[in-house]
Amino acid sequence: MKTLYFMLLAVVSTVSIAQQSLSGQVSIINTSETVSDATIYFPQLEKGTTTDSNGQFIINNLPSGTQKIVVSVIGFETISQNITLPTTQLLTFEIIPSVIEMDEVILSTPFHKLQRDNVMKVEQEKISDLQAKGAVTLSEGITNIAGVESVTTGLSIGKPVIRGLSSNRVLVYAQGVRLENQQFGAEHGLGVNDAGIESVEVIKGPASLLYGSDALGGVLYLNPERYAASNSSKTDVNTRYFSNTEGYSTNVGFKKSADQFKFLIRASQAEHSDYETKNYSVTNTRFREQDLKAGLGYQSTNFKTDFRYNVNLSKLGIPEEIGAQSNSRTPLEPYQSLTNHILSSKSTWFFNNSSLDVNLGFIYNDRKEFEDHHHDHDADHDDEEHDEDAHEDEDHEEEAHEDEDHDDELEVEAPALHMKLKTFNYDVKYNLPTLGKFETIVGLQGMNQVNTNYGEELLIPDATTNDVGVLATSHIHFETFDVQLGARFDNRNININNSIKKQYNSINGAAGIKASLLKNTVVRLNLASGFRAPNLAELASNGTHEGTNRYEIGNIALKNEQNFQSDLALEYNNKHFEVFANGFYNHINNYIFLAPNGETIDDTPVYNYLQSDARLYGGEFGLHLHPHPLDWLHVESSFETVIGQQENKDYLPLIPANSLTNTLRVEFENTTFTKSYAFVKLKSTFIQSNISAFETTTPSYTLLSAGFGTTVSLFDNPLQISLSGTNLTDKVYINHLSRLKSEGIANMGRNISIGLGYTL
Repeated sequence: MKTLYFMLLAVVSTVSIAQQSLSGQVSIINTSETVSDATIYFPQLEKGTTTDSNGQFIINNLPSGTQKIVVSVIGFETISQNITLPTTQLLTFEIIPSVIEMDEVILSTPFHKLQRDNVMKVEQEKISDLQAKGAVTLSEGITNIAGVESVTTGLSIGKPVIRGLSSNRVLVYAQGVRLENQQFGAEHGLGVNDAGIESVEVIKGPASLLYGSDALGGVLYLNPERYAASNSSKTDVNTRYFSNTEGYSTNVGFKKSADQFKFLIRASQAEHSDYETKNYSVTNTRFREQDLKAGLGYQSTNFKTDFRYNVNLSKLGIPEEIGAQSNSRTPLEPYQSLTNHILSSKSTWFFNNSSLDVNLGFIYNDRKEFEDHHHDHDADHDDEEHDEDAHEDEDHEEEAHEDEDHDDELEVEAPALHMKLKTFNYDVKYNLPTLGKFETIVGLQGMNQVNTNYGEELLIPDATTNDVGVLATSHIHFETFDVQLGARFDNRNININNSIKKQYNSINGAAGIKASLLKNTVVRLNLASGFRAPNLAELASNGTHEGTNRYEIGNIALKNEQNFQSDLALEYNNKHFEVFANGFYNHINNYIFLAPNGETIDDTPVYNYLQSDARLYGGEFGLHLHPHPLDWLHVESSFETVIGQQENKDYLPLIPANSLTNTLRVEFENTTFTKSYAFVKLKSTFIQSNISAFETTTPSYTLLSAGFGTTVSLFDNPLQISLSGTNLTDKVYINHLSRLKSEGIANMGRNISIGLGYTL
């Protein structure tokens, strides 16, 4: 890769370094009124500014060629158009008032378009909005997105489920690179803290064309927070308290940007005791998490680069049964001790009407799991529980000095399971010059991954995995519709213990169209194939999967999962309301699943990995009412459904139940409270009786949530205040995707959260 960088730098040195400037003004259509604080942004350059009190702006040091510019401000329609530099023309943007939320640029798709211009439907939510709804963790927050659920083990461990597909079928991207942290296990969480993440985007359906294997079911794309505007700095402190767990989450961040260099850093910590239901607290759902994110960016006229680093340290209790009732935040055995490092770089070279993107990532995941029967001091365990609170402060001090080779008092023993996963991945894309109506991208992606065992127990063997894929995709613009086409070839090689070698190949394609059929009506039709190569656990596991009470045996003869999905989305909107209907049908050949074989090893039931063709179908349907002139009032309703079956008509496991969500939301501004909101949400989850042979029916339930928030001025700086409550009626319920369901353990009861955020 060093050679590649030197070659690219040599190419850059031959490119014209002419610096261009762009100036203009933003005003309201059909008036002479200018607009201040409007955002002028080049998404591909990641460069922008805001208008002054006269609605005027100027941006310097822009490269020559055609660039996309986005003009946005709350309360108005977002403008997106291409401009060609250099230009001496003074640009004038006339924006149109709108009660529809401001349109955002989608980063998870290759052409960085506004959602309304995207051929593929992508859901996007700001992390701040998910937090305002009372979400304790990131995995809980994403369940507020239509079509997205989470397989959970207590509160701290959750895996995304997109339209019924989860585990390695859903790919997670963080800092622009694929996240690899032992995703094969249901009790292995994301390993990412929501502090320092600006928004999340969800691609529902096969995204193998863009991301390769493991994106068969969709992609969860986490966008890191942006740098400060040029020649400015910003410091902010945020904290939230949660009544149910007597827990907190707090973070502090600082960022500063000059003309060319940018820097940011954010540190966070969270601690929670066992969550409570109406009748009991759930033993060992407690957890601790420390997180540090940092970024360094550089931007010149024809080149930009962004280095990001994230380290996440967490201790997660693994609940098994209702036991000691305690408010301690120190996890008991069994528990996981995780250290996850993400180092990434994103670089772009700009040429005349074309550009080259090079994204590199290194992910180092150190996973340790400690079990009861490995403890040398079991006789003193009850006394330790009573003394935990007294030792909490000592634990905190020791954790502050903890590193990879030094364990705190919980880790003086050897872990039962200890694996280190090291992953290097690369993503190179060349944006060809626009040719008429065609925007085209060609790319090369790959990954080298090494799994190594250090523990006394072995679940999956030592192995090396190598991926390589090539792709090409085009966006074709017509007057009333847009078309996107693409194809991709992938190869995966797996070397297990230097004795077993497996190779998997796949060719996939995608085609989509977005058209305006009638006034205010948009239709999107996407057809795509995807694939997933078997992972190490499915191929070669042979041992007890700690925390799941299963002895898993892999199947070295497993084939690629291969799917084909059709997705139809209809949208209608006017100044009073919006209606949407998204339907999908997904057929998967050689679907891999776990099933018990009736045997036991060491009193643990044995599960085998099997394959069968499967199908999933359903969709999301909703209404958003915002009657004019009551623009502050929003009434939202959405329904989600998915059905998953094997070829023999047996239902697939871990399919989320149908649900109906109704929300009443108000938003307003005045001179005292610069921005305020309030909401009431009622989510009804229906009975799940479409179950696999190894599941039980889950009853229906309804949860009530509410909250409000405001921003006030304190010492001439904004102070954000929020108060929200989830499960306000303290309903005793069990989610169908809870791994504690088999033990009859309920999900979390009433929770009140208070949030404060102050910006300097």
